[in-house]
Amino acid sequence: MKPLRRDHIVQNLDDLPSLPAVVMDLLNSIDAEEVDIAVLAKKVAQDQALTAKTLRLANSAMYGLQVRVTTIQQAITYLGFQTARNVITAAAVTGCFPENRCNGFSHPAFWRHSIATAICAKALARHVRFNQDYAFTAGLLHDVGRLVLVSCFPDHYARVIVWRGAHDAQWLDAERAVLGVDHVDAGLALAGHWNFSETMRLAIGHHHAPEAPGAGFLATIIHVADAIAHALDLAGVADELVPPLSAVAWHALGLDETAYLRVFEQTQTEFAAMAPVLLS
Repeated sequence: MKPLRRDHIVQNLDDLPSLPAVVMDLLNSIDAEEVDIAVLAKKVAQDQALTAKTLRLANSAMYGLQVRVTTIQQAITYLGFQTARNVITAAAVTGCFPENRCNGFSHPAFWRHSIATAICAKALARHVRFNQDYAFTAGLLHDVGRLVLVSCFPDHYARVIVWRGAHDAQWLDAERAVLGVDHVDAGLALAGHWNFSETMRLAIGHHHAPEAPGAGFLATIIHVADAIAHALDLAGVADELVPPLSAVAWHALGLDETAYLRVFEQTQTEFAAMAPVLLS
C-alpha cells in the first residue's frame, strides 16, 4: 500500500456520515448567549434514537434528579442547558460512525477513552474556570481523526494496529510510520469539513503538542485530560500506553495534588455513570 496524503483524507470525507443537524447547531452555539430551548428540544425529539439515549442518561444516577424526565424539554429544564448540550452531543456523536470495518479496532474502547477524556477535561476546566462546554466537546472529539482513518482506510489502519503491536509504539508514531499521516491530520481535515470553530480546531490539532506556538489553552486542558484518561485505564485496553505528558502543560493548569486527586475521582465516578448509557 502506498502512503496516504492529506488530500487523500479530504477526498474521502464526503463518504462519512454527517453529524445530526441538531448537534451542528449545538456546536455552533457554544458561544451564544441565548438559545431557544423549545426549538432545540423539538429538533432533538425528531430523532427517536437520540431522544431515547438522552433521556436514559438524564435519568441515570449520575445526575440524581428527584423526578423522572420523559421529554427533552424536561431534560433541558432540570439538567440545565449546558449539561443537556453535553449529553445530547455525546449521545449523537458516539453513534455516528460506522463500526466493524477495520480488523483489530475496538470502537467501544475508542469511545470509552473519548468519554473519559471529555469528562476529565470538563472537570479540569471547572477548576481553572475555562468554558466547560468547549472542554467536554473537545475532549470527546480530540481523537476523532482515528475514526476518519478507520472508516475511510480500514485496510491501511489494520496495518497500523499490527505495526504498533509489534513495536510497542504510540499511535501517532505507528500512524506516521505506516500511513505517512496521523490522526491529528485526519482530525483537522474533519474539523474543517464540519466547520468547527477555530478554538476546537486548535484543540484537536495540538492536543499532542500543547507547547506549540498558538496552540491555545484548550489544547493544554485536552492534553492533560487525555493523559489522565489513559492513566486511569478507563478504556479497558490491556496494552494501552500513556502518551508522553508535557510537564509545561501539567503545571500550566496550576492545580495542586489535592485538586488533581479530586479530578481523578470525578472522572472515574462520572465515567461509571455515563459510559454504559452512551455505549448501550
